[in-house]
Amino acid sequence: MEGEDVPTANEIKDQLEKNWFKFLNDNSARFSLRTLSGATPPSVFVGRYGYPKVKVGPMVPPVHGDTTILDMPEMWLGKSLEEIVNYRFSLVRGVSSVNIHNPSGKYVESLQELAMTSKPVESEITFEKAPIADTEQAKEFGLDTNAAPFGPIVRSYSIKYPICVGLSTFKTSSSLSVDQRLEDVFYDKDLRSAEGIINLYQRGVEVSRIQRVLSMGMLGLQKKRRLVPTRWSISATDDTISTSLIKAIETFPTIDFFEVYRYIHLGNHYSVILIPEDIWSFEMQEAWYDNNGNYGVGSDFENANGLDHYPSIAGAYFAGRLGITEHLFKRRHKAAALILREIRPEYVMPVGVWQIREGIRKALKGKANEFNDFQNALSFACVNLSVSKSEWIRNSKIYNNVREQTRFTDFFKR
Repeated sequence: MEGEDVPTANEIKDQLEKNWFKFLNDNSARFSLRTLSGATPPSVFVGRYGYPKVKVGPMVPPVHGDTTILDMPEMWLGKSLEEIVNYRFSLVRGVSSVNIHNPSGKYVESLQELAMTSKPVESEITFEKAPIADTEQAKEFGLDTNAAPFGPIVRSYSIKYPICVGLSTFKTSSSLSVDQRLEDVFYDKDLRSAEGIINLYQRGVEVSRIQRVLSMGMLGLQKKRRLVPTRWSISATDDTISTSLIKAIETFPTIDFFEVYRYIHLGNHYSVILIPEDIWSFEMQEAWYDNNGNYGVGSDFENANGLDHYPSIAGAYFAGRLGITEHLFKRRHKAAALILREIRPEYVMPVGVWQIREGIRKALKGKANEFNDFQNALSFACVNLSVSKSEWIRNSKIYNNVREQTRFTDFFKR
C-alpha cells in the first residue's frame, strides 16, 4: 500500500530464518524427545538421493487437530511466503531406507494407507535420535525447486498410530478415513499409471493428492508399481494430465482474439497470452535476477508434436502447461499459449512449482484483455515486467512462428 515500506529480499530472508528458529525454540521440549506426536495432514515424502534406495517416510508436525493446510498447496494461494514456509517447516520428516523397486512390507503399506486418507491422522513417530541435533542441522532447510520445503529430517525406526498393534505395526482399516476414489484406483492392478492419474483427476481429486499416491507406488500395473521420488511425481502428474487435456481440446473451436491475463504472487509476476491458433503450441519463459541485479532467461517450447527434450526450466514448464490446458478445456476452446514468468528478488526461497500451477490458474480466472494482434497483446503483457518486450521476443519461438504464419496468410490475401 502507498506509504508503506516494502521489505527488501534480505529482510524477508532474515525474517523467515528468525521465524524458523523461533519455531524450533517454541517446540524445543517436544523436539528433545525421541517420540513426536501430532496430526499428519496426511503427508508422505519419497526422496531421490541414493536412488534406487531412497529415504521414505511420513511428515508429522508437533501439533494436533486439522493440519490439512500444511500439505495442501491448493489452499496456499493468497498466503504470504512467510506463512507457507512456516507451514512446511513445521513438518518433521521421519525416514527409513526403501528400495523403490520393492515397495512392499508393513512400513510401506502403512504409508500407502496414510496416503489414501482424506483427513489428518493423529500420529506418533519414534526416532533413532531427536530431530534437531544442533543449530547447524537446523539451518539445512529442505529446499527443492519442484517440491515444497519441509522441516527437520530424522531417521525413524518406528512410526505408529494410536490404533497400532506393536511398536512398528500399522492398523488403519478401522480408523482412517479413506478416500474411496483413491482406494478404487489403488486396488485396480490392471490400470496403467497414466490412466489412474487421469481417472483421479476427472473424479475431482486434487493434483497434490494424485502426486502423493503416485509417489507412494500406488498406481499402475501390479508388476510395474514402484515408489517415485516426490520431485519426479510432481512433474509426472502435471505432464500426464496436461498431455491428456491437449488431446481433448484439439476438436474445440479456436478463440477469436489474442487474450492477455496477469497475476502477481510471492514475488512472481505472470503474464499469459492466449493466441488464436488452430494448432497447439506452447511456450514458457522465465526471467530471474541475481543479487547484483543481473538476470537470466530460460525458455522451452513445444508444437503439436510435443516436447522433444526435458524442459530447461524443469517442472515449472509442466505446472504452467497444466494451468493453461485446464482453462482451455473448461472453456471448450483451443489456442496456443505463451507464459512469461518474471521472478523478482523478493522470491527469496523456492517453495515448489505448485505456486506456478496455482498462479496460472488464478490468472486465467481473471478478466481477459483482448487484442487483435500479437504485438499489442505482447506490449500489454510486458507493462508491469522489468524485462523488456524486445528481450522476451528475442527468446521466443512461438512469437516468430506466429509472425511467419501471419505473413504467409497475408500473401494469400493479396
